[in-house]
Amino acid sequence: MFTSRVFRPAQQLSSHIRRYATEPPKSGSNNTLLYGLVGAGALGGGYYYLNSGTAGQHGTQHESAAHGQPASKNEEKNIPAKAGPGTGVAASKCFTGGDQGFISLLLESSESVSHNTKKLRFKLNEEDSVSGLPVASALLTKYKGPEMEKPVIRPYTPVSDEDEPGYLDFVVKVYPNGPMSEHLHAMKPGQRLDFKGPIPKYPWTANKHEHVAFIAGGTGITPMYQVARAIFKNPEDKTKVTLVFGNVKEEDILLKKEFEELEQKFPQRFRAFYVLDNPPEGWQQGKGFITKDLLKTTLPGPKDGNIKLFVCGPPGLYKAISGPKKSPGEQGELSGVLAELGYTQDQVYKF
Repeated sequence: MFTSRVFRPAQQLSSHIRRYATEPPKSGSNNTLLYGLVGAGALGGGYYYLNSGTAGQHGTQHESAAHGQPASKNEEKNIPAKAGPGTGVAASKCFTGGDQGFISLLLESSESVSHNTKKLRFKLNEEDSVSGLPVASALLTKYKGPEMEKPVIRPYTPVSDEDEPGYLDFVVKVYPNGPMSEHLHAMKPGQRLDFKGPIPKYPWTANKHEHVAFIAGGTGITPMYQVARAIFKNPEDKTKVTLVFGNVKEEDILLKKEFEELEQKFPQRFRAFYVLDNPPEGWQQGKGFITKDLLKTTLPGPKDGNIKLFVCGPPGLYKAISGPKKSPGEQGELSGVLAELGYTQDQVYKF
């Protein structure tokens, strides 16, 4: 049950949560109250029923924009022409880009992590090699079934550490009529899949920004986790991180355990807010879609110094929050909620 502190005037509630965006919380602070406040704030705002086709803001039928939608002809052109300075890829790494072509990797294990999600581990061809992926970047996957005229090519972002030798891990949600996600879920250990990359996204360096915020829906969380992991594993990086993560149901929340561990280990630098379309009884965090009121109370403000906002998810989320990307290599105009809140185009990056 909510304490009496929850029932504050809206202005006080907003001020209480926004304080996190501009100053570290006191040691030992309890996030439960904040989560309850955010849940109340989400209920108070109008919902953005902005779908693209049949996909909702958090994605129910389509593969997410960065993890499973068809790769355009320009997608492969984003792979560096060669390894070396400026690409973040060393020639000795597994994936070097350029004319390397697709590499066949063996599926070592397939583990169900929810009713519609699996964690897949692919073994690198050399046990002591590493992926060679810079943060943040993705890989192309390719599969051609016996009755397919053309192969299916989709980008996916690994969730394993880039410096971990010998393997790559992916967290993959299956989507109805999603040819690559269905194939990945049907794969058995010992089978192989073709990969190519890396596809550089947002080049991250320690302390590049004072505060970053991730706004994600569904499987759009994987590039966010890639950046967060790079930040918190580097003792020299003092960047502050806020996550707003929307899903349909509680069991759809990917990497929740990993983010909870970061929140416990770095309580003054990381905070996560979860929003569900269909929350269970007793859910005390965000309900409905990610709204303007919710983002206004949880994100660092547009004038709060050197900040960066990252957006990733299905088409409905892009449309509501930031506007869609123009193409795989072009960010497109900033619109939606973030534009309404006063953020500038150079403060937002769409994965």
